[in-house]
Amino acid sequence: MEFLDRLFDTVPLLALFVTISLGYVLGKLTIGHFVLGGVAGTLLVGVGIGQFGIDIDPSIKGIFFALFIYAVGYQGGPQFFRALNLRSLNELASAFVMCVVGLLCVLAAAWIFGLDRGTAAGLAAGGLTQSAIIGTAGEAIDRLNLSAAEIKVMQTNVAVGYAVCYIFGQLGPIILATWFIPMVMGWDIREEARKLATQMSGGREEIAPGEFEALLPVVTRVYEISADGGAAGKTVRANNDALKDTKIEAIFRRKERMEAKDDTVLQAKDMVAVTGKIGGMVEASQHFGREVSPPWAFDLVEEARDFILTNPAMAGKTIAELHTEFGSGSRFGAYLTGIKRLGRKMPILHDVTLHKGDELQFIGTPKDLDRVQQFIGDKISAAAVTDYVFFGLGMGIGMLLGMIEFHVAGIPVGIGSGGGCLLSGLFFGWLRSTHPRFGALPSGASNFLSNFGLAVFVAVVGISAGPQALTTLQESGAQLFLLGVAVTMIPSIVVFYFSYYVLRIRNPIEALACMIGGRSANPAFVALLNKAGNATPVVAFTVTYAVANVFLTIWGPIVVGVIDVNPTVSP
Repeated sequence: MEFLDRLFDTVPLLALFVTISLGYVLGKLTIGHFVLGGVAGTLLVGVGIGQFGIDIDPSIKGIFFALFIYAVGYQGGPQFFRALNLRSLNELASAFVMCVVGLLCVLAAAWIFGLDRGTAAGLAAGGLTQSAIIGTAGEAIDRLNLSAAEIKVMQTNVAVGYAVCYIFGQLGPIILATWFIPMVMGWDIREEARKLATQMSGGREEIAPGEFEALLPVVTRVYEISADGGAAGKTVRANNDALKDTKIEAIFRRKERMEAKDDTVLQAKDMVAVTGKIGGMVEASQHFGREVSPPWAFDLVEEARDFILTNPAMAGKTIAELHTEFGSGSRFGAYLTGIKRLGRKMPILHDVTLHKGDELQFIGTPKDLDRVQQFIGDKISAAAVTDYVFFGLGMGIGMLLGMIEFHVAGIPVGIGSGGGCLLSGLFFGWLRSTHPRFGALPSGASNFLSNFGLAVFVAVVGISAGPQALTTLQESGAQLFLLGVAVTMIPSIVVFYFSYYVLRIRNPIEALACMIGGRSANPAFVALLNKAGNATPVVAFTVTYAVANVFLTIWGPIVVGVIDVNPTVSP
């Protein structure tokens, strides 16, 4: 132990990276659907390693928290601003009410039990499972006109409150969404998810031959045109229009390859290469003739290409309308195979509405995909690199916004650099979704900034809090845990019934997804997905999750500003 003490004193950053590594090992522990998570694991390990009395430059904490929160805002910007419209009004209201009720529960607990500012902020961060509150509250505490000792104790209390309340903060929504509320309401989650998927897919449970269903893979088959079939003597265009979700890509006549022009007339014994959905191939084999092996040395280049939806004319259309749009007139020969929103895969069902900023993946020939690009938006290049001009500008604007202070009930409150970078990230993320030619921050880069920035920040918080954390935990751990249970459960139950009966979000899957999204409960979302057996909860969750990330984050300085109790520090 003495050796480690000297080693960490000599190289403090070694302690930082050891904390992150061991924290994420601890975070992989799984009990049922509950996973501790790397963030909570890192904080706990940091508190343990902090017992060595390691001194790490506090500016490191501020820099990495700013990077983390900017990346969070950037990723959620398109969806957050899209949520601010009348069509999503009920989901938006549900998320906002959840955040407000959560804040009121934290303030009530602090006033009734005399919690100091730091402990109250930690209760909010853990009970509402929003790690970013640790940073925004910590910045607010730094700006208080208090002694260094008082500030140190309060920041320790933030970390301790978060660590004590976080575990049930993650477990509680899982229990509510997958067992308690469905039991009380008499819902079968899997059956309700199946019915919602059926409704969103146009009322069909099974895929009929030739029906559009983008979840199926795209394939290429070669058929020999039969003399008595429906294809011989007709043009390529006529044959394409006669079938759904298939397109003739190439023609072979007497061992010579021909271009599949719209006016080319097919003859008996021709071989045609047809690309499309598996469902469409059933009808294609009946239409063209028997399937044969491809001619020797035949090659057909297909490409999977990702686009970002920026065309206003396409935003707001459903999958079914998009399919109709591309199926009319000339055949596009491109097939939708994936949709992502906020980095999450969306269900590809007829009733799902496309939003500006969605990432759409199509499969087809390069020529066909070029035509699709004109209607969808810009191509997302796999080789995209970070636009450091706009990244630096966004971070700088965030720092400037953090200097602004406002008053709540006469109390000066500032959002700090964390809140400023969140707002800046939201704006630049939205700007990127509407003008994708600049401001690039590839998903890999933004995920790294978000995950690593938070890991470093939490590790420094844990290490700094280490010496005082165990004492605080012994004095008020049980009380904090019970208060955390209340802050976790009361808002969730109240807002669920408010959303169901007042906002009339009556579909069980959407009501549960709104409840867990409004408190940014990722583990509960995963548990609900597993229980549902399909991706139907994603749509409602993404809207409420984006809104909750913003409002819960700014509760940190609000709690610190409204609560006026400071910890007692021994002289």
